[in-house]
Amino acid sequence: MLRSINSCRWGGLLLAICVAHSITAAELSLPPPQQLSAHVWAWIGPYDAPSKANGGYRMNLAFVVGEERIAVFDSGYGPAMAKAMLAHIRAISDRPVAYVINTNSQPHRIMGNPTFKAQGATIIAAADAVERMVQEGADFAATIERVLELPVGSVPAPGKPDRTIQELTPLDLGGLEIQVQPVGRAHTDGSLVVHVPSDKIVYAGDVLYGGRLLALLPVSGLETWMKAFDALRAFDDATMIPGHGQPAPLAAFEHPTYRYLAALKTHMDAAADAGDFMQDAINSLDDSAWSELVNYEDLAGRNAHEAYRKQEAAAFGM
Repeated sequence: MLRSINSCRWGGLLLAICVAHSITAAELSLPPPQQLSAHVWAWIGPYDAPSKANGGYRMNLAFVVGEERIAVFDSGYGPAMAKAMLAHIRAISDRPVAYVINTNSQPHRIMGNPTFKAQGATIIAAADAVERMVQEGADFAATIERVLELPVGSVPAPGKPDRTIQELTPLDLGGLEIQVQPVGRAHTDGSLVVHVPSDKIVYAGDVLYGGRLLALLPVSGLETWMKAFDALRAFDDATMIPGHGQPAPLAAFEHPTYRYLAALKTHMDAAADAGDFMQDAINSLDDSAWSELVNYEDLAGRNAHEAYRKQEAAAFGM
């Protein structure tokens, strides 16, 4: 494992300081990251809803260390989590965090941006994610303050990213290239995935769910989410880091992500074409094949409602 040259090379006292950084991060409900390959580390989060007890830690986050620079994939659920991420990163490498890549516009992907920006990182997002980040950022901050019981005004809005991308974009970390690829509207508009070719790892973010039922939101696409999944088939030999769940080959996410989306679309297309009332369409949906997934009871009904709404609008050209 790479270790910080400046922070830990003298052992003894400075090693104790490094350990203290890790303890602080643990107190902020963020455990040490797992090393997945030569250059990639990831936090593999639990499935619970955000709360004061977990500090909002319920997602996967990651970073990659090049010879000269570090790139972070998603910045966490506010400044406390971002600072905990930085503490753990500093225990591994003293190289600068040059980039933070927001893989979509969900709060747990973007709300640590100001903390990383203050450390000199360039914030990168898809062009289609910017509007939501700017328009809803203050509301996201207020929600985090309420959920985590923080003082009003203690969580800043994420603001605009420093750089937006609309096409496949390579980033040089010094001896290591990563590739940032827009995949369109999935869980939100402006979804990105990040490929680390040398390590055969793809950080797919919320394009992929494993272990828990995905959430179909008003800002989500349904058919377009399936197209985003299909784009990942080009990386057939890679390990995927999902937004939620354990890293695995893409095949592991066929059932909890692609087939679930396909089942919603197929059923609700037929219901809309037949003119079925919404509640009848929801009641007749057989999604029992996904009932073992975490959050099924909380999300299945809402997902069915949102899928009907989307497919009814599509049937009428709305």
